[in-house]
Amino acid sequence: MSLPPNFLDDLRNRISLSQVVGRKVLWDTRKSNQAKGDLWAPCPFHQEKSASFHVDDRKGYYYCFGCHAKGDAISFVRETENVGFMEAIEILAAEAGMQMPARDPKAQEKADHRSELIEIMEKAVRFFRLQLSSSVGAAARDYVARRGMDEATQDRFDIGFAPPGWQTMWDHLTGQGIAAERIIEVGLAKPSQKGGKPYDTFRNRIMFPIRDPRGRTIAFGGRAMDPDDNAKYLNSPETPLFDKSRTLYNQGPAREAAGKGQPLIVAEGYMDVIALASGGFEAAVAPLGTAVTETQLQMLWRITDEPIMALDGDKAGLNAAYRVIDTALPLLEAGKSLRFVLLPEGKDPDDLIRSEGRDAMRALLDAAQPMVQLLWRRETEGRVFDSPERKAALDKTLRERIRTIQDPSLRSHYGEEIKQLRWELFRAPSRKDRTAPRKSNAFTPPKPAEGTRASLLVAGGQDVERRLREAVILAALLSTPDLIAEFEAQIEDMPCLDPDHAALRACLLRHAEDAPEAIREAADATLGEPALEKLCRARHVAITPCLRNPGDRELARLTIAEELAKLEAGMGLDAEIAEATEDLFGPADETLTWRLGQAAAARQSAQRAQSEDKAEYDLGPNGAAINREERSAFAALMETIRFEKPRS
Repeated sequence: MSLPPNFLDDLRNRISLSQVVGRKVLWDTRKSNQAKGDLWAPCPFHQEKSASFHVDDRKGYYYCFGCHAKGDAISFVRETENVGFMEAIEILAAEAGMQMPARDPKAQEKADHRSELIEIMEKAVRFFRLQLSSSVGAAARDYVARRGMDEATQDRFDIGFAPPGWQTMWDHLTGQGIAAERIIEVGLAKPSQKGGKPYDTFRNRIMFPIRDPRGRTIAFGGRAMDPDDNAKYLNSPETPLFDKSRTLYNQGPAREAAGKGQPLIVAEGYMDVIALASGGFEAAVAPLGTAVTETQLQMLWRITDEPIMALDGDKAGLNAAYRVIDTALPLLEAGKSLRFVLLPEGKDPDDLIRSEGRDAMRALLDAAQPMVQLLWRRETEGRVFDSPERKAALDKTLRERIRTIQDPSLRSHYGEEIKQLRWELFRAPSRKDRTAPRKSNAFTPPKPAEGTRASLLVAGGQDVERRLREAVILAALLSTPDLIAEFEAQIEDMPCLDPDHAALRACLLRHAEDAPEAIREAADATLGEPALEKLCRARHVAITPCLRNPGDRELARLTIAEELAKLEAGMGLDAEIAEATEDLFGPADETLTWRLGQAAAARQSAQRAQSEDKAEYDLGPNGAAINREERSAFAALMETIRFEKPRS
C-alpha cells in the first residue's frame, strides 16, 4: 500500500530511536551521553563484547563500527523482528499512537483475515493452558514436573495440554461461534474421511505454542503422552499463518537475548530450548521437526554471525549435523558460518545442565568446533586410507564439498585448512614412525678425529647431510614455486630434521596453489625473515646451479628430483645398518654378514655419488680430509662387525 505524504516523517519525529533500540540492547553507561542523545552498546546484529554500536538519537540513525549495520528505526525493527516494511511501520505507529492510513480493500481484507486466524490460535492457547491445570491434565502435569519445568517456566512458554477426546477442542471453539472452516484452516482440526464430524488434530499431548518473532501464536507443537503413539512429536500443518521451513521456535526471545551478548544456540527441539532457556542460555531456538533449511540459516545469520548448533552426540545427532553442513556450505560468506557442539551421548541439554550444572554446558559452548572440523570428521571417521586409491577418493570428495562454497576467499581458506588436516593424517606420523630407531641401544658411530671437528658435515654426521639436502630442495622450490605440486607427494614424505625446514615445508604445501608472490610472502612470514636468504646462508645451497640460474625450471626440476632420491637412498641405508647392528646382540650368521656387506657397498656407492657433487658439501679447505675420515671410520666399523665373535 502507498502511504500519505509526510506520514513517515511524522512517524520518525514521534518515536525515539533510543527507545526502540533500547528494548534489544544494554547501553554502555560509561561511553554513552544520554543528555546529548549519544548512546553506545554492544551490537545486536553480531556477537561482541565491546560497545561498537552507536545511536545518534537526535539524527535518528544508528551505525555499528564492527559489522557496519546502519539505518533508522524502521530498518532496525525490520531486521530485529524479521518483518516486512509495512509490518515495521505498523509496529512503530502503534508505539507512537498514530493511526495507520486506510488500506485498499483487498489488503485490508487480507489483514483482517490474518488477525482473525491469530485470535483463534490465542483462544486455543488459553484452552490448552486451562486443560493442563484441570483434573484431566494430572498425568501431563506430573510429566512436565519430572522434566524440570516449574510453574514459572510453564507460564513463560505457555505450556498446555490437549485432552484425549476426539472433538474436545472442536466443541470448545464451535461453542464460541467460530466457523468450522476457520478451525480447519488454522490446523486445529481435520475433516473426517468417513463423512463424520471433524476431529481434533492434537489429542493427549503436551502442547507448545509456536510464535512468530512478534510473539503471535501461529502454530502448535505437541508431545505425545502415549509412548505407543505413532508420532512422538507433532506440529501444526502448513497454514496461512505457519510455514515451518521459515519458522524457528522461540525466535523472538532468542533474538533479544542474542542482542544482549548471549550466544545463539540451535537445539533439536522444544524441550531442549526450554531447558537451555531455563538454565540461563536464553538465546536458544529450534527448527520444527525438519532439517535446517536455507531460509532458517539466513534467519539465524541475521541474528548472529556464528550460531552454535547443539546436537546430540549419537549417530542421529551427527547425521543431523552433516545435513546442516551440506545446506550451509553454498551459503557461507566471510564472517558468516556455524559452529558445532556435540553433547555427550545419551544426554540432552536438560540432562547435562541438571546433572553437571550450567558451567558444563558453557564449557561445551566455549569449545564449539568450526564447521570445517566436522566436515573433515564426516569424510574420515572410521575409514582406513591405506592405498593411493582411497586417499585419492578422499581428496575428490573434499574438493567437491569445498567447490560448493561460493565465496572465492572463503573457498581458498577451507582448502588450506583441509590440506593441513590431510597432512596431519597421512604424513607426519607415518614417516616419523618409519624412521625412528627401534631400540634405544642402537650402535653409535665413532667420533670424528680432532682435526676434522670443525667441519659441519663431520660434526653432525648424516643428520647434517640430510639437513643440507633439505635446504637445497626447499630453496629450489621457493625459487620455482610452480614445481611444488609436481613433487607434492615426495615433499610430504621428506622427514625434515630441522624444525624450520618442517615449518617451511608445511607452508609450501598449504600454499601450493597460490601465486608465487603469495607463496614467498607466506614462507617469509613462517621463517620470520626472507626465507630464501635464510636457506642460502649455507654456502653449498647458495652455489646450487638452479639457484645461480633463477628461472631455469628444468634445472630446478632435476635438482629437486636428484636431492630427493639421495635423501631416500640415505634413509634406506641408515635403516638397514640400524637393524643390522641391533642383531649384533644375538648370534652372528651369514645373513648378517651379507647384509653388512651390502650396506658397505651401498655406502661406497653413495660416497662416489657424493664426490661427483663434491662442491655441494666441501664446506672448507678440509673437504678431502672429511671424506677420508668418513671412509676410514666406516671401514673400521665394518671390519669390527664382520669379525666380532658372537656373544654368549
